[in-house]
Amino acid sequence: ESDTASEISFQFSRHKKSPSTGSHSSDMASVSSVSGSVLSIYSGDFGSVDAQGTVEFALDYDEKNREFQVHVSQCKDLAVVDEKKGRSDPYVKTYLLPDKARMGKRKTSVKKRTVNPIYNEVLRYKIEKMVLLIQKLNLSVWHNDPLGRNSFLGEIEIDLASWDWNNRKLNWYPLKPRSLSAVNGVDHRGVMSLSIKYVPPGSLGKWPKNPPSGEVHIWVKDVKDLLQLRPSGVDSFVKCYVLPDTSKKSYQKTRVIKRDTNPVFNHTIVYDGFHTEDLKDACVELTVWDHEKLTNHFLGGIRLGLGTGLSYGISVDWMDSTQEEVAFWQEMMLAANEWIEGLLPLRSL
Repeated sequence: ESDTASEISFQFSRHKKSPSTGSHSSDMASVSSVSGSVLSIYSGDFGSVDAQGTVEFALDYDEKNREFQVHVSQCKDLAVVDEKKGRSDPYVKTYLLPDKARMGKRKTSVKKRTVNPIYNEVLRYKIEKMVLLIQKLNLSVWHNDPLGRNSFLGEIEIDLASWDWNNRKLNWYPLKPRSLSAVNGVDHRGVMSLSIKYVPPGSLGKWPKNPPSGEVHIWVKDVKDLLQLRPSGVDSFVKCYVLPDTSKKSYQKTRVIKRDTNPVFNHTIVYDGFHTEDLKDACVELTVWDHEKLTNHFLGGIRLGLGTGLSYGISVDWMDSTQEEVAFWQEMMLAANEWIEGLLPLRSL
């Protein structure tokens, strides 16, 4: 098939200071802003206050507009975050689980200096009822900090499959401590089978130097057990970037495999322009997406790199590879010109 060995080359851009490209920091600014928009979804819990108090809200599904509505009314007796000033600046945030990123977060306005905030706001999700019924609603309350170090004040999780949709009244719910699944991010997203290989510069022939620069080969074989978003399965494809480069040159993707939660891609991508020292600063990001007309939905991904938190001396969010991903990358670095096979679990990025 045409995709089986489709080889796509791309000149991996090394981030160096030079008069022509501008400074290192301006190169990286665009990268961090891209990553930051995704990573804000998984913002950490920096507070250490105990969850207390209650929240009043109602749920409804508007059949006509195919819209899920969360009417957030108010909270009572929230924890105080700033003991000295005796204040909390609370807001309410909602996600649909298991995949936070797919539908995104919704949040209310921030109410200043109160532990009894009144919102009367409706948070809306455009979603098919059938898809909604395999989700959980996670509603959490947070203290808004001007420096972004928001504090968790409590949450409630509701299984929408067993929700009584005739109940449209406002009801009070006690706020609970962080659930283990939220803290550990435990949600099964599937497993990717792939092979990678590093070909160092000049390793395939003496003259002329072949290849003139190093190459990283990525062979995406298949993915098993993707989230089933529709009764017919999912229409999935894989995106690939070599970070820190998020330009169009770096972007590659497979074809879409329709109606299958176990898609076989068998697709090879080749990135050239690599020098051996780049391998410690670069990261291959592979993400799996469900293809829909209006918007693609994130299903899970992996990041292959050393996971040091740094790229070319700059601190970056995306250099966060798991132990398994780091071991896979290291094995490739140590075994030049050899295919390294791996089976890696997809995760939230």
